[in-house]
Order: sequence, then C-alpha cells, then structure tokens
Amino acid sequence: MADLPTPQDATEAELFTEYWDAVLSYADLATAGTAAANQLATEAFTLGMREARAAGSAPSGGPGRRAPRLPMIPLLLTAVRSTAAAWERDGRGHRLDPDLRLWLNSEKAERYTGPPLQRPIALRGLRDLQEADAALLWLAEVEALPLSEVAPRLGLDPQSAVQELDQVRGLFRDRCHRNHLDTPMDAQCRSYARLLDAVTRSSAADAPVDLSRHLATCVQCAEAAACLRLHGGALPGALASGVIGWGGHAYLERRRRAAEVRRGARPGGRGALPGEPKDGAARTRVVRNSLLVAAVVLSGLALAVSMMPYGDSAKDAAVSDIDHRPIADPGASATSAAPVTAESASRVPDGGRATPSPTTTATAGAHKNPDPEPQGTSSATASGDTGPTPEQSEPATCTVDYHLDSQWSTGFQVTMKVTTTRALSDWRVGWSFRDGQQVGQMWDATVAQSGARVTATAADYNKSVAAGGTLAFGFLGTWQGGNSTPTAFTLNGRSCTTG
Repeated sequence: MADLPTPQDATEAELFTEYWDAVLSYADLATAGTAAANQLATEAFTLGMREARAAGSAPSGGPGRRAPRLPMIPLLLTAVRSTAAAWERDGRGHRLDPDLRLWLNSEKAERYTGPPLQRPIALRGLRDLQEADAALLWLAEVEALPLSEVAPRLGLDPQSAVQELDQVRGLFRDRCHRNHLDTPMDAQCRSYARLLDAVTRSSAADAPVDLSRHLATCVQCAEAAACLRLHGGALPGALASGVIGWGGHAYLERRRRAAEVRRGARPGGRGALPGEPKDGAARTRVVRNSLLVAAVVLSGLALAVSMMPYGDSAKDAAVSDIDHRPIADPGASATSAAPVTAESASRVPDGGRATPSPTTTATAGAHKNPDPEPQGTSSATASGDTGPTPEQSEPATCTVDYHLDSQWSTGFQVTMKVTTTRALSDWRVGWSFRDGQQVGQMWDATVAQSGARVTATAADYNKSVAAGGTLAFGFLGTWQGGNSTPTAFTLNGRSCTTG
C-alpha cells in the first residue's frame, strides 16, 4: 500500500474538513459544556497537527521513509486526551467531565504515557503497522466507514479492499500477539499465553473454564484476548478503548451512529432529515461554508463573520451555549458557540450524547452536541420509575427488545427498543437488574438508578412516539458475577412484555 500524504502535503482547510468531526466528537464526551468542547477540540487539533508534522519530518532509519506514527484520527484523539490532562494540571479541570478527571488522576491513565511495554496492547499493535494499513483498520473498524468510501480515501482498489482489510486484521493480530508475549507478566499470565492465542484463533473454540476465570480478573490478558479475537465483533471496541482510553466505547458508539446517519440521510433520499436541504448542491454548500469558517479560525486568519451564511442559527447556538454553560465554568464565553461541522450540518432528532455515570454527572452541566451522534444526559436526580402502580394490572401496551450488543470482562453495551400500541407525548422506561449491574453512560435518554431499579426518561428531542411506533436508546454498564436480562419492564408505569 502506498504511503499516506503527510500533513505538509495538505492545507489546513483540507485537514480540518477530514478530521474535525472526530476530534470534536471525543472532545464533546470529555467536557462539561459546548464552549469547553469547542476549545478543547481546537487546542487538541493544533497539538495533534504539530505532532503529526514533527513525526512526518523525523528520520526513520530508511531512505525516503517517514518515522512510524499513529494514523491521523487516533493521533488527534490522543491529542484530545493529552490536552485534557494539561487542563487538569493547569487549573481548568472543572471544564472536563467528572469521570474523565477521576480517570486522569488514576493509574489507568498512566498506562498510556508510561513505559512502552506497559501500554495497552491495541495501542502498540496499531502503532506497529504501516501507517496506511493502520488507517484502513481504524477507518473501517472504529469510524465504521464503508469500504466504498475508505478505498478511494486511501488510494486502494475498491475491488480488493475487502481482501486488503482481512490481511491488515491478520497483521494487527500478529503484532498484538507479539506485543503480548513481550509484555512483562507474572508466571500465571505467561502460562496462559499460548492457550489464549490458540483459543482466539477459532470462532468455534470455547475458552476452558480456568482461562475464562483468569480473563475475568486480569485486565492485561483480557485486553490481549479482545485484540487477538478477530471474530465476534470485539475488535472495534478493543481498538477504541486500547488507543483512546477513557470514553473509548462511548466514542465508538457515537461514530457508528454518525456513520448510520450519513448513510441513511442522503440528500433527497429515503433517509433525508427533517428540514435538511433536499438539493444535494445546497446541502454541500452549507457543510462547506461551515467547515471553511472553522478552518479559517484554526489557521489564524481574519474573516468577517457577516460574510458567512449563518443566518439566525449562529445566534441560536450562542444562546444555547449560555443556557447550558456549567456554573463552575468561569472562562466560558457567550460567543464560543461550537462551529457547525460535517456531522452537525446533518443533525438528527434521534441523536444523543453518551455521558458519565449517575453518581458524578450531577456536578456537570448538560450541553447540546454539535454533531448528529448520541447525545443524552445522565442524572441521579432524574424523574424515576418508582415501581409497580395500579396501572400495571392493565393489559400490556408495550413490547421491549433488550439487546445485549457486546460484553467484556467488566462491562457491557445494550440497545433497548420499546414498541408502544399507544401514542406518547413523553415516556419513561423502567426495569430491574437481577445481578447488581450498574448503568454508566446512556444516550437518547436520561438515566436514574436506585439500587436495582433503573429508569430511562425521554430526551427533549424524542418524547413523541406514534401509536405502533418504537422508541430506542442505549447504554453502557458494568457487571460482576452475572449479567442476566433484567425483569419488570415498564413504560410510563405500565407493564411491558419482552420480545
């Protein structure tokens, strides 16, 4: 595969157009307000581009070859993490997500900047690949872009892109296996290394009981297993959490949903968004103009705002930012509204933001997400479903589909869909966990949990549901010992059946 172009080969505007949405998406997860997300993303983008240029010009020991580095998107995402750490050190930590602040001050964060052999295996494995191969793997697995878009972006033959991706997955697995063996480990981990390699090669092989128990308690070996098992859908999560760190799974879900929006909301097509320009050229102008404004700002050039076709949307964004700014954020500005991006230009009412756990978010300000990705809130003070009511004796008027999307050693991800026979102007969905599970981050709804009982309340944008329609939301959770399906599902206090 040919080398990717260096940052020196492209203009600031081109680089911004291609990468800004990903940077802003992660910065939005990491902060407690729209203005803070915008500022964090801008600083991180500048830092990441500087690091990319430095790596691109550094000698690598071979004529005509650049020093190896992460592909641009994960490199910029790690720059968001580094910039957030700098904020925490210099007194701006109150602008960050509370859970991120805890993570930044824990041993987990130290792994990403500590000795190379102690860093996550996915991070080391991705860095060991040729940059173009690593970019193919990241774009296809984490950004969830179809190969028909990835191939021309990387200069690949579309006809051979599938085979190319399969080969790159195999190369990544080999690098991760080698890195796992090179990692300092105790005798027990060492004794399981070869068995782990053998078990993860086959989709039909079941892990022996003793190995399963070991993976449930050993973070290092569990990370290796996720990277080595190319089947079963674990690879995207292993890449996202291993390279990004905090918020990796939430970022992955955001990018998947954003990719679905892009594929389903073609101009004038079946999935065109309400209020979106149906004329392809008109929508392209909106996106291009919005990107140009932010690119010019990042480049330090002056441009009169009155020349750009914002209309009243910029005023609305500024007012929204004032309304949702955290009280503890003394540095926020009423004029710091987020720039419109390629994803924000196609915002949809069913998007939502995955946010921190109920125990911490009460101190963070909710804010509007500037892109069409999962945006919701999580609050311990949300209105709750307190349990059975007399209405539950009535025949069920709803059906719940509780789908376990993925599960790992200590966590899991769920998508819930509820079909209602009645029209709803607002909704709350309740259920009871049976194994002590805890909801962490939720999108497309507000979560409240008291003991085993959980209530998800509609967001502002998805309260109305037609008769016979379906509402949906998702969440990340943690578990220990067991993760069985919940019971006692209700919709607005009335019992639901499970589908």
